[in-house]
Amino acid sequence: MVNKKEAAMKAWVERASKELGAPPGKIIYTATDLDGLDWLDDLPGEPPYIRGPRATMYAGRPWTIRQYAGFSTAEESNGFYRKLLAGGQKGLSVAFDLPTHRGYDSDAPEAGDDVGMAGVAIDGVEDMKILFDGIPLDRMSVSMTMNGAVLPVLAAFIVAGREQGVADAALSGTIQNDVLKEFMVRNTYIYPPGPSMRIVSDIISYTAANMPKYNSVSISGYHIHEAGGSLVQELAFTLADGLEYVRAAIGRGLDVDDFAPRLSFFFAVGTDFFREAAKLRAARLLWSRLMEKNFSPGNPRSLALRTHCQTSGVSLAAQDPTNNIVRTAYEAMSAVLGGTQSLHTNAFDEALALPSEASARVARNTQLILQHETGVTDVVDPLAGSYYVESLTSDLAQGAEKLIAEIEQMGGMTEAIRTGWPKLQIEKSALQTQARVDRGEDVIVGVNRYRAETETEIDILKVDNKVVREGQIARLEKTRSSRNDARVARALDALRLAAREESGNLLELSIEAMTARASLGEVSFALEEVYTRHQVQPELLSGVYAKANEGDAGFETLRGDIGRFAVEEGKKPHLLVAKLGQDGHDRGARVIASAFADLGFEIEVGPLFDTPEAAARQAVQTGAHAIGVSTLAGAHGSMVPALVSALKDQGGEDIVIVCGGVIPPQDREGLKAHGVAAIYGPGTHVQAAAEDVLALIRASLHRNR
Repeated sequence: MVNKKEAAMKAWVERASKELGAPPGKIIYTATDLDGLDWLDDLPGEPPYIRGPRATMYAGRPWTIRQYAGFSTAEESNGFYRKLLAGGQKGLSVAFDLPTHRGYDSDAPEAGDDVGMAGVAIDGVEDMKILFDGIPLDRMSVSMTMNGAVLPVLAAFIVAGREQGVADAALSGTIQNDVLKEFMVRNTYIYPPGPSMRIVSDIISYTAANMPKYNSVSISGYHIHEAGGSLVQELAFTLADGLEYVRAAIGRGLDVDDFAPRLSFFFAVGTDFFREAAKLRAARLLWSRLMEKNFSPGNPRSLALRTHCQTSGVSLAAQDPTNNIVRTAYEAMSAVLGGTQSLHTNAFDEALALPSEASARVARNTQLILQHETGVTDVVDPLAGSYYVESLTSDLAQGAEKLIAEIEQMGGMTEAIRTGWPKLQIEKSALQTQARVDRGEDVIVGVNRYRAETETEIDILKVDNKVVREGQIARLEKTRSSRNDARVARALDALRLAAREESGNLLELSIEAMTARASLGEVSFALEEVYTRHQVQPELLSGVYAKANEGDAGFETLRGDIGRFAVEEGKKPHLLVAKLGQDGHDRGARVIASAFADLGFEIEVGPLFDTPEAAARQAVQTGAHAIGVSTLAGAHGSMVPALVSALKDQGGEDIVIVCGGVIPPQDREGLKAHGVAAIYGPGTHVQAAAEDVLALIRASLHRNR
């Protein structure tokens, strides 16, 4: 006998089928979707913490507004921080420039054009003291996104605190210290995986013993998301990284309850509103289960996942950029409904340049409006019990569990990373997403649909790299001339010895070196002499973009045209994809390289952290028709002209140069005046770009015959 609920559902399906013209997919959720879920009656503040790590959540204390900021010099950033704090921000989150991330002092040849461009330049304790001048470090929580040069940066922060009169135990905040994800996606590593894990565990050990308010690791899914990973991949790879860090710390002799309560996480929140909120709930559920299963902690707080969130950078579009304000607001709401402990909201102009003071204010006020005007802080976990959200939570948790099980079978995340498997999965996901956007299946308002007729002009922040670098070098020279060189040498020798003999604590020894006024680059190089600097040979992923475009007429037409070029010229159109300077973010470069290869181009991918001279030499020696420069960090204004000059010096002046990435409109005419043939910003249709590059190559060949 059919009961009333079954009869009602059958009638609904009939009505829905008529309205849709076909049987409906999964567009309705009911109580039956919650069957078997064992957490529905759980309370916040109790394991498995699915409803939040604190009992009262925002009803007791709102999330921390923590804007990620830093640019140019320590003086400039300090002034910016003071304005943010005066405007209602509750915590600081420091963005460092690329040479700092990669362990180079500002006067190093490798640093050059990147100094101060994508964050604040920090060469030592004196810079760190200026950065926090007038900001009481015993009362301000400071988060620092640092992985590669984590030892000298954290050491400099600790010394700056001590010289401000603040004991280590009074410092609060977070150091990212999540190097495993660097090998997967972000690439601001310095040392190989093994030594890098030693550094992570030494920091966990030191902070557990001396800094009870400090989060020793921020296990980051954000960069996995930004590199194109799916929600399930972001969840699984992040938590698998977390398991690896816990095992490393236990391997150094720590009890799990000595450090696990101070571990923190960091997730991206994109525009998939309900799934992103469910992702955070699934993360707490899974982490509690994994910690209990693998380590059986005695302290229930060791099971609790606490997280910072940041709205998605990859969702920001250069086209019609004020739309990004709306995107960020929805993403922020999703993060809050998911139960984040702190939040950064991106500025709307970040697809064009560093955020301006005005755009940063809008981003901060987005959070203030959420806290004070929407009512989201009135109750705990308002999405709890939703048929849809609880089902999504379960689905995401199950998908991530399967991936984590695969990683465990490989021997854990360090071993999985050595095989390259996680990076490959993320890259596949990124290419599949790009194909959907190119075909218009994933709608991006103002990019692939509803495009504005005129381009919106945005005032952007400009950094004078030359002035910043000169100032940094002057401070370095002053510090070196006034320090005790013998004390510095002894401290660096002790650091080398500890690295070589697996003795001592590397953070403790780095603190001694920074106290003596060793520079960031000197500490990093001392370890590099023992550990070496990690290098990766780029590999090209083939077939994924082509498979995602099977049956697409435009794709096949373009591939045919590229094939005709190969017949006419006796070789395929040849593109070298180059990453210049210290920027390791390579999603765009790898997507372009793989997609163009699937279309029929001959593709070479240059090494990360390349120089203009080396890129020019590779292009000339391999007979490239064109060089595609991928840039995100602002150094294009000097590096691309240097590339043009190097090509001329090496007889490659006929090679076409195109640029892609974050390039402000104000910079484009200058680049074109130096000989850049075309510029492609975020949101560019890949096939349209390929067609354009093919035409530019044809035109160049025709001119030079």
